[in-house]
Amino acid sequence: MRITELGEGTPEVAVVGGIHGDEPCGPDAIDRFLSDEPDLDRPVKFVVANEEALAAGVRYLDEDLNRAFPGSLDADTHEGRLAHHLAAELRGCTVLSLHSTQSYAEPFALCDTVDEVIRGVVPHLPVDVLIETDRFTDGRLIEHAHTVEVECGLQGSKEAADNGYWLIRAFLTATGAMSPPSAEEPVRTDAGNGEGIRVFRLQEKLPKPPAERYEVFARNFDRVHAGEQFAVADGSEAIAERDFYPVLLSAYGYEDVFGYAATKVGTLG
Repeated sequence: MRITELGEGTPEVAVVGGIHGDEPCGPDAIDRFLSDEPDLDRPVKFVVANEEALAAGVRYLDEDLNRAFPGSLDADTHEGRLAHHLAAELRGCTVLSLHSTQSYAEPFALCDTVDEVIRGVVPHLPVDVLIETDRFTDGRLIEHAHTVEVECGLQGSKEAADNGYWLIRAFLTATGAMSPPSAEEPVRTDAGNGEGIRVFRLQEKLPKPPAERYEVFARNFDRVHAGEQFAVADGSEAIAERDFYPVLLSAYGYEDVFGYAATKVGTLG
């Protein structure tokens, strides 16, 4: 785990990348931001988490780090021990955790529940969707009281790393760690639809049966109606039993689920 602290005092704001070793966008975005030698108004901690998995180019060594929290000093796995140390480093911080996905090209945010911190931070990020994960957070960093998780874009893409950089800047501005950009400074403003951030709440997993070939037809965050086909596994159709909004829906992103079914609960910002 690589930790860089900027500013005087004890950081109460943190940025984390590299939870998964096959998602380099977070570490790349952190390194790009640090290379700017930014002038910060509050101390900030920058963490590249699973350096060993990153070096090996794999998601994890022993177990998924984002399912291992709070971890243990005596855990049998590398990620179990790492989760313990990372949780300790982030205690008392408002955290931005950078990820990427195989299901959606544009950045979107996730949180455990929408609280005052989320309401104060997320509307300032270049996203137009927020997912409330609710009961689907076992073992994830997002269970940390003040963690905003962001899917920066498609896994392994330059665009995801670029999005991550702008997300860091926006997050640090929202938390008072950076001054708002001047008129001369570049800023990403192309995300969002001008109608507020759409908020969805996860309801259930969408099971994916064993098969050799998968295909999905629904688009993430677009409503699927009851009776509509949304995916196929070796020619076997997956049909919606009720209306839902797909989240993190992809053919090969997860081993045993296509993604999640969600309900739309309103807008933010």
